[in-house]
Amino acid sequence: MKTDLLRLQEVSRRTFVERMAQAAFGISLLPFLPGESLRAATDTPATAAPTTSPGFGKAKAVIMLQLAGGLSQIDSFDPKTGASKGPGESIATKADFQVSSFLPGIAKIADKITVIRSMTAKVGVHEPARYLMRTGFEKRGTIVHPTLGAWAQHYLGASHPTLPSSVCVNRPSNHGNGFFPATMSPLPILDPDEGLKNAVPTTDANTMAKRLALLSDMDRKFTSTVKDSSVAAYNDFYENTLRLMKGKDLERFDLAKEPAELREKYGKNRFGQGCLLARRLTEGGVRYVEVESDGWDMHKDIQGGMADRGGEFDTAFSALISDLDARGLLDSTMVVVATEFGRKPDFDGSGRGHHPLVFSCVVAGGGAKRGYVHGASDAAGGHVERDPVTVGDLHATVAHACGLPIATPAISPSGRPFTIGNKGKPVGGVFA
Repeated sequence: MKTDLLRLQEVSRRTFVERMAQAAFGISLLPFLPGESLRAATDTPATAAPTTSPGFGKAKAVIMLQLAGGLSQIDSFDPKTGASKGPGESIATKADFQVSSFLPGIAKIADKITVIRSMTAKVGVHEPARYLMRTGFEKRGTIVHPTLGAWAQHYLGASHPTLPSSVCVNRPSNHGNGFFPATMSPLPILDPDEGLKNAVPTTDANTMAKRLALLSDMDRKFTSTVKDSSVAAYNDFYENTLRLMKGKDLERFDLAKEPAELREKYGKNRFGQGCLLARRLTEGGVRYVEVESDGWDMHKDIQGGMADRGGEFDTAFSALISDLDARGLLDSTMVVVATEFGRKPDFDGSGRGHHPLVFSCVVAGGGAKRGYVHGASDAAGGHVERDPVTVGDLHATVAHACGLPIATPAISPSGRPFTIGNKGKPVGGVFA
């Protein structure tokens, strides 16, 4: 029996405890366990070597905006003329560069962002490219790589006593922790308007306290016999969950606390409200929040797609940057606009195909320059002309801004060393 228990995999343990929590206390907050992350940080400390490099450690939080499907660089941040030109026009911005006319809101806050026009990759298929952008690694074999939120939690520990260190909005929590413990997975919020579901207890405080005491008594002999960090972590889970439910931190997930006017400014759609939720969470102490926007695979009708999805993105992103800046949070929060690849320069009058060879991403805040363009594509927008940036480089750049030890490897359970961004190098030119 004891041997069988020790053979249990992390996922099955977590599933068991999650169901126990739901049945006993009426709660469901896994996968995050702040207690275990704090313990892990204490047991296996890893500190970065001191550095004075520009931007190092200035970002205390990261908001990663993932545009799933492949943003057309030519119809957004890298407009072209001639045969490559799409349905939009080039418009002036508050900085010394132009963007597409589909992004009028971003044009007004362009003096606060850095556009990277020389992103490049080799993967042009959706799922592998999405995995690459989320982890900085190409998917190979059976290893699953962590996202930046898990890397940060591994090296820096938990970002808050009760709130999770990572949250993902508008998508399930898949391949988040990678080869790190499952407790470093991001907490998924599938609909920002609904917030954190099943977080309100269905029993009164006295009943919950009695059940917790009974569980602790039943568990005492087992925990003294089986020396497993996961068992102790689950005890931490109960304690931290109760603290979260009793405290005010739970309100961070409630968008109803925001003024109606501000909610309208972000856009009353899942991406816009997800960006507003990301601001609330990072402001409250969550270190890493990913917000996904789908519908960017525009093989047909780029004009309609950019008017629809592009309009939602333009409204939400410009509102997020303005809001963070007005609150004095932009310098300490790095906002990243990422996409799995770009689109071909060939425009057939309707849409564009997949194109990983060159595309655009954006970074803002967290020590990044304001009103700056890094790198360049060629005249057609099909290849990198100057200063190529790989996906691994982008990950290393964000990690550098967060003060993470990029050169310090983490060892996977299989014994293999991995570094953030798969040996990518920070792009020093984007930092002020």
